[in-house]
Amino acid sequence: MTPQREGVLQVLVVEDEEPIRRLLATTLQAERYEVFEAANARDGETLAGNRRIDLFLIDLGLPDRDGCDLIRSLRRWTQRPIIVLSARSQEEQKVQALDAGADDYLTKPFGVAELHARMRAALRHALRSASGGTTLQLGDVKIDLAARTVRRGEEPVHLTATQWRLLEVLARHAGRVVTSQQLLRDVWGPGHAEQGHYLRIYIRQLRQKLEAQPARPAYLITDTGVGYRLFVD
Repeated sequence: MTPQREGVLQVLVVEDEEPIRRLLATTLQAERYEVFEAANARDGETLAGNRRIDLFLIDLGLPDRDGCDLIRSLRRWTQRPIIVLSARSQEEQKVQALDAGADDYLTKPFGVAELHARMRAALRHALRSASGGTTLQLGDVKIDLAARTVRRGEEPVHLTATQWRLLEVLARHAGRVVTSQQLLRDVWGPGHAEQGHYLRIYIRQLRQKLEAQPARPAYLITDTGVGYRLFVD
């Protein structure tokens, strides 16, 4: 087994199209990631078990198994970030991948700069989760999950119980897209999974309280057709 280079993050790319796989490997290596490649789910699972992978990039249309099956299999033993890279662009397919355990989803074709930004966000979230960090910064707004408080500078930001529950779910998944169905289940309960108007109203209320420009949010972002994500500094 090849030893890991000290301080270098290891990325596993599971993609059956060789030109895309090689392009990803080249661009990631230029950013000083160590890259492992697999052309199918079987080889990807083998590499995942034999290397300490920091982040997975997985295509859904694999020749031997659906990528969602691979994600579910990985989630049985690892919580490292998984980003889906797929030509499947329908809302239902994105939700299936996220519900299977993916942290994020990029539709092909995508920009390299956006991929790197999504990777950095996923890695920050993983580091924060591993360290047990409970405070998040959104510009001049500080969220303390342990104390259940929100402050803008020195001034407290008052949230209703429902607003806090919604913010808490988003904060605990900071940097990751959370599907609308998951938010509705977690905040309002399983009987409200189809009542998206609740969610839109409360997202708008949170933006009014947290964003410097609520009409042009910088932190509480809509992932159209899928859900919402909270970006943190």
